[in-house]
Amino acid sequence: MSYSLHLTNPATNETIELPEPHALAGGTYAIGGTTEAWLNVTYNYARHFHRVLGPDGIRSIYGLTGEGSIPILERAAGELADDVSPDYWAATEGNARRALLDLVALARLAPHGVWEGD
Repeated sequence: MSYSLHLTNPATNETIELPEPHALAGGTYAIGGTTEAWLNVTYNYARHFHRVLGPDGIRSIYGLTGEGSIPILERAAGELADDVSPDYWAATEGNARRALLDLVALARLAPHGVWEGD
């Protein structure tokens, strides 16, 4: 299971298409990158997200703009260790931190988009 996080156009609710492909990768990803403002993140990191983002975990950014979510995601990432595992699925703080920083990168690419997910 995973979170499918999208930055959407607030007028159309459609996932924003970026001018250039990004290669941010999560539980699933597009070979060669994608222009969709989208990232898939495993539920394995949920306990870390709940600890640093509160009871709603990663869902706490749903409804926020990319720009509005950046300080929240950066603060949360700063509370996690940097013990990244080469195994993406390992529920380490470092892997959860990397996912949050990838969401920050995506938010910077589409700052006026609105987060939706699940």
